[in-house]
Amino acid sequence: MLNTERLILRPWRDSDAASLYHYAKDERVGPIAGWPTHRSEAESLEIIQTIFSGEEIYAVALNTDDVAIGMIGLLKGKNSNFPLPETEAEVAYWIGVPFWGQGLIPEALRTIMQHSFQTLQLDALWCGYFADNEQSFKAQAKCGFLHHHTEENQFNPFMNDYRTEHISRITKEEWLQQQQA
Repeated sequence: MLNTERLILRPWRDSDAASLYHYAKDERVGPIAGWPTHRSEAESLEIIQTIFSGEEIYAVALNTDDVAIGMIGLLKGKNSNFPLPETEAEVAYWIGVPFWGQGLIPEALRTIMQHSFQTLQLDALWCGYFADNEQSFKAQAKCGFLHHHTEENQFNPFMNDYRTEHISRITKEEWLQQQQA
């Protein structure tokens, strides 16, 4: 479990299924991040028990009520959507629409970055965002991620479509320089 000023980043629980479904059924959340909207609470429970049960995958919850409102996680090495060594990870995240624009994802992302570089001793973190997802770009930029490259016409099996994906990265050295500034 990781804590920020306003958030708890904790493992997902089966009891989070209703909250996950509430936010993940919104068409403004999943498709822009590259996954389909959830169709039922049972589907959300299955996602919790399979995908969200992985190591370093966290529910994002407000520390005032501990209700899951989003997700942030690390996909290390071979578990990433990018070809990465085991010393690097991809960061994935999303948050429910009522919480957009409050700086919660950058707050969670900064904590994941600190955890990644200090505790897990990773060498670099990577993030991707699809061309129409400006919110994700802004969150990454606020946290010091720099554009690395763009991949055009990438097939997305979750949505069965092709997209342009921008890939950004921050190395441990770049993060350490940020901390000293």
